[in-house]
This record gives sequence, structure tokens and C-alpha cells, in this order.
Amino acid sequence: MPVVQQEIPVLAPADWRARAAAHRERVERLVGPYLAQRAAGTKHPVIDFLFTYYGNKPAQLRRWHPGFGIGLADAADYAETRGYHLNSDTAAYTADPAFLEKRRDTIEFVTRLLSATATRPAQLSCFGLHEWAMVYRTDEVRHQQVPLRLGTAGTDAVVESMQLRCTHFDAFRFFTPEAVPLNIEPLTRADQEHREQPGCLHANMDLYKWGFKLTPLIASDLLFDCFELACAARELDMKASPYDLSSYDYEPIRIETPSGRAEYVRRQADIATRAAVLRDRLSNSCRALLD
Repeated sequence: MPVVQQEIPVLAPADWRARAAAHRERVERLVGPYLAQRAAGTKHPVIDFLFTYYGNKPAQLRRWHPGFGIGLADAADYAETRGYHLNSDTAAYTADPAFLEKRRDTIEFVTRLLSATATRPAQLSCFGLHEWAMVYRTDEVRHQQVPLRLGTAGTDAVVESMQLRCTHFDAFRFFTPEAVPLNIEPLTRADQEHREQPGCLHANMDLYKWGFKLTPLIASDLLFDCFELACAARELDMKASPYDLSSYDYEPIRIETPSGRAEYVRRQADIATRAAVLRDRLSNSCRALLD
């Protein structure tokens, strides 16, 4: 498909630099202390996931992008940034239409996945048991620096007392071999578009993943909104996990009890409500890129 150059709005240096500074301050407020500890070599079993699993480095998160179709005047520091080019008509740096074409397949997949997910009812009956299924009947735990809250036998007993109802393949694929057949249905990568549902914590965390994959084509304001949601979802995920995180000041949500499960569902529903708004915004951004 040929790339058609169109006239684009251009932000003056004072304008875009102010927006970029405000974005960096927003990042610092949320994760500044963690990033300082990370730089010193200190690991964190909850927050590390957002950078190690998703692969977006802190420096990349700090970099502000206006999104596709907006130029930045006097922005030579974007010259070597992936996905940018110098627009010959405006002499401004902007997200490159050729880069958009390279990412078109990804944009189309993300659009289909988000749209399909949004059409399904939220399922709020998994109780965060995916983390428990990842350590079921094994001595190899993923977060070795923290103990299991109920011990190995107690953790296994919780898994065996409830139905596993995971709908997210990228959580399911980390189940232990013994836990896999306990799930209510098998999951595959090929079925991802047909299984993900808007109550799933990991599907909602993944809004950040999809936004990051589309950088710099989408605006950083939207990307960081997704990151904030991912932080909240990850905290809930680990509070309901089998790990004892008291040394990190995380109070457990005891999903092995009726009151703990009720609390988890309330918080999961809150995350789902926030995610619905962001899923719609991200879907609209994807459709605009495809147009």
C-alpha cells in the first residue's frame, strides 16, 4: 500500500518539551523509588514483572511521544529514535508512515483482539488462582526470594479445592504440568482471540503491552494510563497470590477464604471497569492508525 504524505500539525519546542517534562514527572511519581532501587541492583517480586516480562525498559517508558500524525519542531534528539523520520514538508520529526506500514499486521491483530475481548461479559470467578497453578506440586517457585504463605502442601490444597478457570493463555502456559489438566478448558495461542475476556487481570495488564508494541504510533499519555492500570492489576495479582509478601508491605488477599474471594472479586471488578475505558481508547487509536 503506498504511503501518502499529509499535512500534519507541528508542536513548537516549548510546547512539546513541556509535555515531555510533565510525562517524565508522572513516571517518576509512580515508579521513581522503585527505579532507583532497580538501578542499585535490588529486585522486587511485584514490580519487576512490569519491566522484565513486558520488556519495556524504564528509559523507554520515560520517553514521551505525541502519537502518529503530530510533528515536533526542533527535535533533533528524536533523530535516532525508532519509528521517527524527518518530515520534509515541515522539517519536524514525526512518527514515520513507513514504520506504521511495517506494524500494520500487529495493529490489525491488536484491534481484533481488543474488539473481541470487549464484546464478552467479564468473568470474575478465577480468584487469581493462576499464580497458585504455577507452583502447584513443584518445588520450583518463580519468586524464590519470597516464601509461599501456606507452604507447599497448603498451596496445593487450595488449588485442589477450587476449579481453575483461567482464560488467558500467557498465564496458562506457565501452569505446572500437574495443573494444566485442572483448568476448566485447555488454552492455546491460536484460540487467544476467542478466549480473552475483560474481567481477566492479565488481559487488562496486557493493554500496556499492546500500547508499548505500538510505540511511537500512539500517544504516551494513553500508554502511561495503561501502565498505571497494569501496576494496579499486578498489585492485586500478587496480593492474591500464594506468596508471602509481608516483607514488601503487601497485605495478602486470602482467596482461600470466602471473605478473601469476595474482596478479590470487588477489586477485580474495579480493574475491569477502568480497563474497559482504556481498551476503548486503545481500540480507537488502532482504528485511526489503520484508517
